[in-house]
Amino acid sequence: MKRPGPLFTLLAGLLLGLFMLSLNSTTGTETAPSGYREETPSPTPKKSATASAPTRSRSASSVAPSPSRKPASNADYAGRTDDDSASVAVSVRDGKGIAYFCDGHAEESWLKGDVEDDGTMRLTGTHGAELNGTLQQGRRIRGTVEAAGGHYAFTADRATKPSGLYRATATVRGAKIDGGWIVLPDGRQVGILTRAGKPAAAPRIDPETGAVTVDGQLLTARPVTP
Repeated sequence: MKRPGPLFTLLAGLLLGLFMLSLNSTTGTETAPSGYREETPSPTPKKSATASAPTRSRSASSVAPSPSRKPASNADYAGRTDDDSASVAVSVRDGKGIAYFCDGHAEESWLKGDVEDDGTMRLTGTHGAELNGTLQQGRRIRGTVEAAGGHYAFTADRATKPSGLYRATATVRGAKIDGGWIVLPDGRQVGILTRAGKPAAAPRIDPETGAVTVDGQLLTARPVTP
C-alpha cells in the first residue's frame, strides 16, 4: 500500500488552518505568534516642583532695611563767632529752627528754616541773611552766618536754662520796642533793643524771670522757640 503523498499532507494542513480560523472568529480572540510581548509605554516623567519654582534672589532677601533716621532733638544752643565779634543762638523744635545773630551794638538778624534729620540746617532771614550749620552729636552746632555784610564762622554749644535765646516786643510811650537777647553759658548777655526803628545795646534781663525795664516800664523777655 502506498504512503500518503505530499498532496495529502498539504490538504491536512489546509483543513487544520480552516478549523483554527473558524475557532478564532467564534471566540473573538487572536492567537498571537509565539515570542511576541506587548510593551507598556513608559510614563512621561513628571517635572520637579522644585525645578519649576522661580529662584529667589539671595541678594534681595539678604538686604536689611535701612534704619530710619530720628529727627534732631529739641534743644537750645548759644555761642560766639570765631572772631569773637558777635553771638549766635539757635533754638530747635520738631524739625524747625530759629536763630539770632547779634553783635550787641547795632547789627542783628533773625533767621528761620528747617532742621534735617541728619542735623544739617539752612536758616534764612531778611536782607539775604543765611545760616548754614550742622548739629554735632547733639552737643553743639558748627556753621557759618552771612549777615550784616559779613561772613562769620561760629560754634554754639548746647545751652541749659537760663542760657538761651530771649525776645520782648511791646509799645512803650508810643514807641515800638523789639528786643533780642542771647544769654551765653558763661552768663554773659548780648542783645539789641530797637526803639522806633533805631537799634542800640539792650539792657540786661533777669535770666531767671526774663524781667527787663525799658524807659521805666517793666517788660518780660520770653524764651524763643520756632
